[in-house]
Amino acid sequence: MIKRPTRIERLTGGLVGLLVGDALGVPYEFHDASTIPAVELIEFQPPAGFARSHHLVQPGTWSDDGAQALCLLASLLECGQFDADDFGRRLVLWYDDGYMAVDGIVFDVGIITGKAILAMRQNVPALEAGAGDEYDNGNGSLMRVLPLALFHRGSDSDLVRIAQLQSQLTHAHMRSQVCCALYCLWARRILDDAVDPWNEAVGTLRTIYANKPQELEELEWSIRPDDEPIGYGSGYVVDSLRSARMVLEAGNYEAVVRAAVRLGNDTDTTACIAGGLAGIRDGIDGIPERWREQLLGKTIFSPLLKQLLARHEE
Repeated sequence: MIKRPTRIERLTGGLVGLLVGDALGVPYEFHDASTIPAVELIEFQPPAGFARSHHLVQPGTWSDDGAQALCLLASLLECGQFDADDFGRRLVLWYDDGYMAVDGIVFDVGIITGKAILAMRQNVPALEAGAGDEYDNGNGSLMRVLPLALFHRGSDSDLVRIAQLQSQLTHAHMRSQVCCALYCLWARRILDDAVDPWNEAVGTLRTIYANKPQELEELEWSIRPDDEPIGYGSGYVVDSLRSARMVLEAGNYEAVVRAAVRLGNDTDTTACIAGGLAGIRDGIDGIPERWREQLLGKTIFSPLLKQLLARHEE
């Protein structure tokens, strides 16, 4: 009989799974799927001859995805709730000083996120800094939101509300907000060991959005949650969500994040988004020990993880 992970093992797996997935994808970022090595060769250190992206970055280093996710978690833990201005200050601190980055080095930032952070640096209120155009729907707010689902213990509707708020700091268009909300509900259903996490999350979100036509339109006509998940690993927020859903069917944690990287393009973010969910599903022991050992920055995330687990053990 297969032992199912405990809740604490799932919470741990979620955070570590996000960071490992991100770090695994970093060397392969921006490469077309046709140039990615065979699935069994995908490791923190790519095979000889592969033109590694960010070649000055040590293998096992997470990118902006992981750093911003840790900024969110640190803010939630310190404030005890979501505080947009505190989170915004931490994003600025990451951008300027390498807060929550391995070795304090910032080597990647999305264009939309960068503009919002610069606006916050110039004292634009955090919830007014994000871009709201339809063409500003990159995956920058989706990649970092998982800690909210791991931290939050309130109602589903409150989780949805806060997921949308955290998106507004950089990606204010309703499409990005709804993707973050659906992802958090999906993560919560996996954490709760639901029979059909995706469809249960979709059903809940439809109920919450019943009297919110703008949100419901984005859910039904842009995200199209009933469609077969076919993703391409791009930086578009809806494709990132679809890509994660698609690769989550690849098998165990290792198979999931390798399948995410094999899609090419925005490899670190796809593997980060999918890896967090696979980590919740499989628990910390489902993440290969070699990757857990090779992951850098343990002194950065370990204290936050300890605080997160203590909160759930109260």
